[in-house]
Amino acid sequence: MLEHVKEYLRIDGADDNSLLDSLILAAKTFIKNATGKDVDDLNDLHKLAVSLLVVHWFENRESVGKAYKLAYSLDSILFQISFESSDTV
Repeated sequence: MLEHVKEYLRIDGADDNSLLDSLILAAKTFIKNATGKDVDDLNDLHKLAVSLLVVHWFENRESVGKAYKLAYSLDSILFQISFESSDTV
């Protein structure tokens, strides 16, 4: 998942790997708590949800602010994840 997120962010080096790994774990926990489903690293919708969260958190490190920019698309994706069957890849 790290390489996918780095590609999504267009990051080549390894300087931010530790931070990105931490954000990926936080995103997976967020998605699990929001949907009741574990993140499937092979599912494109799951990877997109993780990527959206990580990119948002990586680029917006202030404590208040721009969450509204992410809300609609993420809510829609989380809703879809919560209702997909467990055999969907």
